[in-house]
Amino acid sequence: MAARKTSKRKTSKSASKDVESAMRRRKRGTLKSGKSGKKVTSKKQAIAICLTDARKKGKEVARKKSS
Repeated sequence: MAARKTSKRKTSKSASKDVESAMRRRKRGTLKSGKSGKKVTSKKQAIAICLTDARKKGKEVARKKSS
């Protein structure tokens, strides 16, 4: 039998806490997007914003998917 490969966590705990808080802020309607400052309503956009911020802070976050 082949040895089971252990997977490493792709996102650090602190980065996932940031995602959690961003989702709460989106629900309350206080999460704003970058330069325009418009209210964020989509879940995907909220996650993208907080992961980008986490990358800027130097936290361990999965790589961006390239097209």
